[in-house]
Amino acid sequence: MSEDIFHGINTDFTEYASAEEPYDNWNEVDNAIALADDQRIGPFTIIALVLNRMIGTGIFLTPARILRGTGSVGAALLLWAFGGAYGASGLTCWLQWGLSTPCYTMPIWGKKNVPRSGGEKNYFEFLFPRPRFLATCMYGIAFILLANLSGNAIAFGIQVMRAAGHENPSHGAVVGLAIGVLTLCTSLNMFSRRGGLLVNNVFATVKVLTLITIIVLGFVKAGGGLSKTGKPAASENFNPDNAFSTNRRDLASYVHSMFYVSYSYSGFEQPFYVLSEVRSPRKTFPRYTPIAVGAAITLYMLVNIAYLCVVPKEAVLQSDMDLAEMFFEDIFGKNQRARSAMAAMIAISAFGNLLVQTFTAARVKQEIAKEGILPFPKFFAAGRITPWEYLKRRVAGEPSLGVKEIDSHLEKTPIGALSLQFLSSIFLVAVTSMLDPRAAYNFLATLFSYVIMGLSGFIVSGGLLFLNLTGKYQWKEICNYKPWLGIFPALLYFVANGFFLFAAFAQPARDSPFGREKAHIPWYLVPTIGLSAPLWGLIWWLGLKMKEAASHQKLHIVRKPLICPVDTQNPEGEWTQLSERVIKSWIPATVGGVELGVR
Repeated sequence: MSEDIFHGINTDFTEYASAEEPYDNWNEVDNAIALADDQRIGPFTIIALVLNRMIGTGIFLTPARILRGTGSVGAALLLWAFGGAYGASGLTCWLQWGLSTPCYTMPIWGKKNVPRSGGEKNYFEFLFPRPRFLATCMYGIAFILLANLSGNAIAFGIQVMRAAGHENPSHGAVVGLAIGVLTLCTSLNMFSRRGGLLVNNVFATVKVLTLITIIVLGFVKAGGGLSKTGKPAASENFNPDNAFSTNRRDLASYVHSMFYVSYSYSGFEQPFYVLSEVRSPRKTFPRYTPIAVGAAITLYMLVNIAYLCVVPKEAVLQSDMDLAEMFFEDIFGKNQRARSAMAAMIAISAFGNLLVQTFTAARVKQEIAKEGILPFPKFFAAGRITPWEYLKRRVAGEPSLGVKEIDSHLEKTPIGALSLQFLSSIFLVAVTSMLDPRAAYNFLATLFSYVIMGLSGFIVSGGLLFLNLTGKYQWKEICNYKPWLGIFPALLYFVANGFFLFAAFAQPARDSPFGREKAHIPWYLVPTIGLSAPLWGLIWWLGLKMKEAASHQKLHIVRKPLICPVDTQNPEGEWTQLSERVIKSWIPATVGGVELGVR
């Protein structure tokens, strides 16, 4: 018995899209493209998705921990600079993967790269096509459980309470606010896709302006402004004689510091999660994603320098305060108003982070559900016209959308996938609710960085090196993006992630800010949980195999995407995916051509 999980525009298109036979009804294709074009993600939104995700709580809450972890201004800035190279290398890997897979062989026009939403899920499935569903499960289950910003939801709760004047907020208040902001972000994305993207763009702009303001204030203070004495502040921080002086010798502190840097630089992958919703990925992504990542790297470096132009290193090492808080107190005075303003700013940044992650990660979970490995796959995989679009058409007196229009309409919401994103976030907030809120944030931020960035990045970059060096799966023929540094970015990303994954087991010194006494959790907990994450998917896959064996049937998924040229007058150019039909069925298992069972 088969089941349509997610409908395409119609049967004719899906037959054409699967390259079974030529299709020449370009008028219908043009109509479908015209209907979708004004809903597709443009260059500014691509930049905003990256910046809104990259500029989160990290640049406000982690610089002090990194400085304490290294004990040196020079070493801390070098880590931030290396983090920039690390993030740029990761972007290069994602560009190669995202613009090259999947690749279809068309009967007339040959091989065509048609980028698809889903990010790393697609890359893992390309690398490990057999056994079927194993790569999907090993990546998908970990992503479903961990790929959310529950840590930022907790940070939002902490900062809102601090903005209200409560320096040590209760667990209950923080958890309540975390659940509230997750509910708000999920509801907004459910109600209106365009509305969610518009708010995302606004928050990205506000964040960039905020960081520019911090940079200007720091440099003005360094030049003697904003000071009654007219003398530069914290000038000793950049003295060549002691810029690299430190009493921190343990490797573990530097490794954990780098985890926080990599967490701050995560986010470049967000537009790759929604590639199917971009009209011309091959044209826009190589141009605009580097602009976004380059802007974030520049802002991060200048903000850290601005902090250190104002706050002396020794003051940071002797305090438990965040560097951003110390910066604002030095600029505006030690008063509650300055603390509240800083806390409100961090809360706003965390909210923007949550909003974009809700939008993009839900699309990946929708793609995972399309593989049929989850219970109720139709609910989790399907998209429905948003309430805002429905109300707008009713108020305008426009006719209801027909089947073709509904299927090609991007102004839809994956209610099931958004619900899954919401529930996984609430789950992690609940699991860590017994910890001190700040310890819960640090744990979730590090775990996210370890699994979603470190472990996935290690496999993605390693797979890219393998394909480039061996040419397996005809990679050199289908690769649609050639970085000018060749395989070096993939090599850098692979080596860096591999080092972080295993160096995380090194025990920090007793006086380290990452030791158990200050972090309130064992140092080995994050890498242990992180390395076990793929096993969760393996167990899920084994359960799927047991179900198949018990029923004498096999899970069978057929994906028929609607793909067409971006410009129908130029079929030789770039192609894009408009929609997709996914059919799930259970087929009888056979051995040697003998049917074992039918149900």
